[in-house]
Amino acid sequence: MAYWEWGDADNPRVLLCVHGLTRTGRDFDALARRLAGSYRVVCPDVVGRGRSDWLVNPAGYVVPQYVSDMLTLIARLRPATLDWVGTSMGGLIGMGLAGALAMSAAARPARGDAGLPPDDTLVLGKMVLNDIGPALNGPGLSRIGEYVGQPMAFERFEQAVDYVRTISAGFGPHDDAGWAELTRHVFVRQAGQWVKHYDLRIAEPLAAQTDAVLLASERILWAAYESIHAPLLILRGELSDLLTADAAAEMLRRNPGASLHNVAGVGHAPTLRTDKEIAPVVRFLLG
Repeated sequence: MAYWEWGDADNPRVLLCVHGLTRTGRDFDALARRLAGSYRVVCPDVVGRGRSDWLVNPAGYVVPQYVSDMLTLIARLRPATLDWVGTSMGGLIGMGLAGALAMSAAARPARGDAGLPPDDTLVLGKMVLNDIGPALNGPGLSRIGEYVGQPMAFERFEQAVDYVRTISAGFGPHDDAGWAELTRHVFVRQAGQWVKHYDLRIAEPLAAQTDAVLLASERILWAAYESIHAPLLILRGELSDLLTADAAAEMLRRNPGASLHNVAGVGHAPTLRTDKEIAPVVRFLLG
């Protein structure tokens, strides 16, 4: 798993930024530049995307595998404190990690009660969930499923930019340079053509999910979400079709440590490239 790193590599205060389904760690360049003075910022390319390797078996393109990969990365980073920013799928991975840590803690005996010194168990700190929550909204997932895994090849980079602009209209207004930057790391030039920079088979587990599987996944995610006791910021695109206003309100009700910031004029998902989107995240993490 490749990852991009910003700031002082000896800084024990780590911020892990995890991208959405078809994106890469380079989505967080602007945010990382803003926070590199306070954190060691690490932005992985989730397996199957960007510079990371692809899986032999596409059935592994699921959140539990991604959580396992992140635990391996965290073991390498050895943070004293770990904060998290997760966009869409990256937020699901964050909730999955929080749930795994909660179950692990519940299964361990209290070391103090056994006369042992405290261990160095990882504690997840502040978390930003960027336009995602435990409620998996069907229409939003269906829209994403229409283009994920579809092979696309373009003769010119500008054609790839136009394609990204079309399928990612929910990102909100960006100038031409912004759309080019949002395309640069999700398309790669191969054999004279611009093609998607991810394993198209990441779509297979998504397509195989039934209503019953989604409902079971939601139950697990809600339990994981409610296990988070650190401060939470829910960043929601005002026009989002994946995180509805009702779902965001339910998230506030079910976790007293959560706060909500709506981004006007944006759907799924805020790209964290403009000051109006970066500033509330920086205030939350550093406040």
